[in-house]
Amino acid sequence: MTGPTTPRVLIIAGSDSGGGAGIQADIKTVTMLGGHAATAITAITAQNTLGVTAVHPVPAEMVLAQIDAVLDDIGADVVKIGMIGSAFTAHVVADRLEQLGGVPIVFDPVMVATSGADLADEATIAAFNRLMDVATIVTPNLPELQRLTGKDDPVDAALSLVGAHRCAVMIKGGHDEGDALADALIEEDNMTSWQGQRIHTPHTHGTGCTLASAIAVGLAEGKSLADAVATAREFVRLGLLEAPGLGQGHGPLGHHRVRLDVGGGPRLNQVTVTGKDYGKSVQFYRRLGLRQIVDSPENGYARFETWGGATLSVQIDPDEEIAPTAAIYLECDDLDARVEQLARTGLPFEHGPRNQPWMWREARLRDPSGNIVFLYKAGEARRFPPWRLAEAAPVERDEPSDELPEPSSEVLRAALP
Repeated sequence: MTGPTTPRVLIIAGSDSGGGAGIQADIKTVTMLGGHAATAITAITAQNTLGVTAVHPVPAEMVLAQIDAVLDDIGADVVKIGMIGSAFTAHVVADRLEQLGGVPIVFDPVMVATSGADLADEATIAAFNRLMDVATIVTPNLPELQRLTGKDDPVDAALSLVGAHRCAVMIKGGHDEGDALADALIEEDNMTSWQGQRIHTPHTHGTGCTLASAIAVGLAEGKSLADAVATAREFVRLGLLEAPGLGQGHGPLGHHRVRLDVGGGPRLNQVTVTGKDYGKSVQFYRRLGLRQIVDSPENGYARFETWGGATLSVQIDPDEEIAPTAAIYLECDDLDARVEQLARTGLPFEHGPRNQPWMWREARLRDPSGNIVFLYKAGEARRFPPWRLAEAAPVERDEPSDELPEPSSEVLRAALP
């Protein structure tokens, strides 16, 4: 029995030594959105947040060899093209991709790095026409769109590309002025637009690569172009909000922090409990190590963020009868040490860390309103217990495990949390 299908994304692009854009941003995006990223490197660049200091194109024959190696074995549900390296490589890649039939192709016509360095000469830009001929969607920013068409009006420019190459074009408004931004997807028979507010940050390196790769994952999952673009926009905006602030110039996005906000659903990423006393509840959950992100005592509401992005809220209602029929589980890799430290500060535990029959180790306590809270460590036993349902198993097992037998129904009924 195999698990859910993993979207296979073949990325043809250049390497960014600083990890903010290029192949590195592509791989992080695809991975965080649940896909598998395979790559064909077109160029090696020496760059950081301040700029590009060197570019070494990979010979077209080697680019093609990488593409063939991936397609001959792993295959691809979608192809994403970024920095192409040279005009000859563009033509060779276009010839190869023409043979793929119905595989969607996302082309981000990279010309200039965020720092301003040129990443494509005039001959390469002219060869972009071949890639646009095979592309499903092209994602230029406003300067790239103007350079591809010679037109100043973005909609007119996009329509000219759609008419000439029969591909969809996304107009990205990030280079426009003002706080109000607009993006638009122009298709042969439809136009979809999105409005948003500018996120003020210098850490925008890799936004174009990230957007195109996120669109690619959506198309690989079978989403419509508009739905794929909508999810990709949200991923980029969250990445900007989560930017870690690395480097002295245009830093990278926080791909690693966008885990539970976009992707497949339904996603369990928010729990709300009822509380009796605002101050005591806030103090309790902050002491456990949760980061408070909403503080609204006048409304009796506080929200906390856990590592990984899941949130927990407390809504104060002094008149509500609280029946602890459910429990909050917070997993800690340092369970024993954390419980000991918290107990030393006076936090009362109903019991310390115990090994349980369901293969979890748990410590139990209650918040000031009586809600049950467990600090625990389960590891792989949370999602992959030996008694996991066969139809949910990620891989086939030739034989049952001798070391981890399935528990009896009596044990499960008595023990499972």
